[in-house]
Amino acid sequence: MSRPFVASTGDLFRHPGARQQALLVGPLPGVALSTSRLTDDDVQADLTLEAQGSTLTVTGRVVGRWTGECRRCLVTTGGELMVGIQEIFEPHPVEGETYRLDADQVDLEPALRDALALALPLAPLCDEACTGPDPEDHPVAVEYGGDHGADRTNGAAPGDPRWSALDALHFDQ
Repeated sequence: MSRPFVASTGDLFRHPGARQQALLVGPLPGVALSTSRLTDDDVQADLTLEAQGSTLTVTGRVVGRWTGECRRCLVTTGGELMVGIQEIFEPHPVEGETYRLDADQVDLEPALRDALALALPLAPLCDEACTGPDPEDHPVAVEYGGDHGADRTNGAAPGDPRWSALDALHFDQ
């Protein structure tokens, strides 16, 4: 199994303060937030790895493509994410603060996933001027009262059956 975001660090720690450039490319499937998600295209990470004592500092940028549904009109939209990254990797990571560093290699994937997931739009918008769906193309039928779908002769759409339990509620006037 290919692991495109694992980098060798053995030489770095033999020369404290040394830096190493790394251009890593590969897919990161399953990164999503709300209705936004990374596409199946490869993610590119242009990083600098620097040994500092027993820790590794990773800085650089990560670029990926995303797709999602517009929060107003629900059409598919998307774009490019470019995220700056500055993380610390150490042999004994602190939960939520640093990432794990193995003896001769570092798996950068968890940090890249976190950075890209946090950069995804929570409520995507296809365009700032988007007005939402055209009411002529998407008519709305409203049904008041109980008997969800019982009387379809009036042209009203049937009600949502998940709300049928509320039909049993009657309030005295």
